[in-house]
Amino acid sequence: MRKIVTSLLAGIGLTLACGTSVYAQDKSLTIFWAEWDPANYLQELGNEYEKETGVKITVETTPWADFQTKAFTEFNAHGDAYDLVVGDSQWLGAGSTGGHYVDLTDFFNKHKLGEVMAPATVKYYAEYPGNSGKYWAIPLEGDAVGWSYRKDWFEDPKEKEAFKAKYGYDLDVPKDFKALRDIAEFFHRPDQKRYGIAIYTDNSYDAMAMGFENALFSYGGELGDYSTYKVDGFINSDKAVAALDAYKELYKFTPPGWAKSFFVEDNQAITENLAAMSMNYFAFFPSLINEASNPNAKNTGFFANPPGPNGDQFAALGGQGISVVSYSQKQDEAMKFLEWFIKDETQKKWAALGGYTCSAAVLKSEEFQNATPYNKAFYETMFKVKDFWAVPEYAELLQQLNQRVYPYMIGGEGTAKETLDALAADWNATFKKYGRGQ
Repeated sequence: MRKIVTSLLAGIGLTLACGTSVYAQDKSLTIFWAEWDPANYLQELGNEYEKETGVKITVETTPWADFQTKAFTEFNAHGDAYDLVVGDSQWLGAGSTGGHYVDLTDFFNKHKLGEVMAPATVKYYAEYPGNSGKYWAIPLEGDAVGWSYRKDWFEDPKEKEAFKAKYGYDLDVPKDFKALRDIAEFFHRPDQKRYGIAIYTDNSYDAMAMGFENALFSYGGELGDYSTYKVDGFINSDKAVAALDAYKELYKFTPPGWAKSFFVEDNQAITENLAAMSMNYFAFFPSLINEASNPNAKNTGFFANPPGPNGDQFAALGGQGISVVSYSQKQDEAMKFLEWFIKDETQKKWAALGGYTCSAAVLKSEEFQNATPYNKAFYETMFKVKDFWAVPEYAELLQQLNQRVYPYMIGGEGTAKETLDALAADWNATFKKYGRGQ
């Protein structure tokens, strides 16, 4: 650890050299994040910060599969390898109650970030417990699940005529989940190796939860009551059961072998001419408008998650906030970086680089919404998002969802009601184990 090296140097009396070393260290910050394009954008933004202040920013990354394990291994060892971390929203409970994150409540209130940032990003990326007024992160990378689609398939006159003859309304961007289902069925043509839709089905980490949530929330369902931890009557409500059935229905129209699919495969569904529509995080859409990575870039369109049968319209939240690691020896320098990051001009640079700003003012600007083919859908989505449980035991809750929902979704075991009743029982037992809401 760097702090140990510093102590040893001081101990052998290398006063001048030590002072220089500490000074050099104080002029640098290390930010830990997962390995993906937004981390590259953050490094570019950090380079701008270095030009202005002389403080070197290093964004250290690791593959998504190792991200959580590597971060919490360092946290649990109280290591100072990272000064800041861009942690998943679900980490807020574990990061704060575990003592790994610095309390940013005073910073948050001083800069009125509750008004500066989009409300949902404050609620889900920064505050824990919910409605407590305690903040542990600054919203950094906004993200949510949206949809891409093949404009050329949708706009083909023959396809439009055939669709209207079969379903009685115009083929267009789906106005609700019923239309999403109809269009998926319409384009599902295995004999032509063309399929209707690509959705998340993987049962590791949060893929299945993130996918199912898009149907659950838009059907009016909820995971539970975040304040009381009551789940009976929520995750197994009639609306939740209907949502799970609707999500399973979509699975019928996916390409063959779609039983372990997440963000990589869902982009491939568009780039490899597999599906008419594909679910994915907005953060993965930049490669879909790049002709080097998507030969169908000119014919790819985007839309927000559609409403359910009663008009509710929400989407699963992705994205992360940035937190100061409590074991960092450079917390003051880290706070200065955050003060720079939240400035309006910095947020505009962040958006221009490709980062998904959480600044409400930037999101609402025409400049942002017209900057890419998907920014308007992103803007519409970020004011209608909900997230998974952010409690410290979120990983257990995710695993239980995977173990209950996957066999029903993919294997056709049991019914949606039986699946969600069993999940409610699992979650009740888990919350009881941790003394929540009892």
